Amino acid sequence: MLTQTTSRVLEPSDLDAALAVLDREPVANTFVTARVQIAGLDPWRLGGEMWGWYEGGVLTSLCYAGANLVPICATPRAVRAFADRARRAGRRCSSIVGPAGPTADLWRLLEPQWGPARDVRTHQPLMVTDRMPDTTAPDPYVRRVRKDELETIMPACVAMFTEEVGVSPLAGDGGLLYQARVAELVGAGRSFARFDADGKVVFKAEIGAATDRACQIQGVWVAPEHRGRGVAAPGMAAVLRYALTDVAPVASLYVNDFNTPARRTYERVGFQEAGAFMSVLF
Repeated sequence: MLTQTTSRVLEPSDLDAALAVLDREPVANTFVTARVQIAGLDPWRLGGEMWGWYEGGVLTSLCYAGANLVPICATPRAVRAFADRARRAGRRCSSIVGPAGPTADLWRLLEPQWGPARDVRTHQPLMVTDRMPDTTAPDPYVRRVRKDELETIMPACVAMFTEEVGVSPLAGDGGLLYQARVAELVGAGRSFARFDADGKVVFKAEIGAATDRACQIQGVWVAPEHRGRGVAAPGMAAVLRYALTDVAPVASLYVNDFNTPARRTYERVGFQEAGAFMSVLF
């Protein structure tokens, strides 16, 4: 039993305590909770370490340190401890992302060594809903993407990622990891799209992370030639229906505050702002 105030790398035996922390904010923590529920806390399976912060022997805060650095229920003292550990380890992540307050504090401490960042998005509204909209009917042509359609959906996924993040997911390893992730979502029945008569993608989105408490919609994209034609809101309503019927009782997403058309679309479908995320991209 740890009696002092300290941080350490969690071990598989710490799983129940870590899940208890994650469960304090089930919507905001959906991404990390889903990974931990599948992989546990073994770093090789999890794809990174889980750092824990203890106050008087009780685990109170977490930080996932993998491809992303994600503070979780992090108090100011925990943030300082996580920043110290991150500095010692050196930057291995491609982004820092999480609830806006702790993420801003973490970045302020790390920026002198890790900066400058390629992009800092200080306010990304976290939007949530637990019901279908009254005024927007789901697009009946939005459906699950089949496994044999992976080559068709992949260019749309690459276009969405490049627009959203500012770099291509094909850089580095030629897109092997990204293609594997897209294939995983298609295989799990969590990739959705509307195709036109020629088989081209008109609209697409994925349910990227899911627990029994909440799921997170991501990768929302409309083909450029179809933008401004009212495609997105019915498409989102269709994906939301799948999410709430088949996956979890609450659906969430986070969006860049400067993306006014997307925010209006999500509001039309019934999503309401429930917090804010921040992302630091390298």
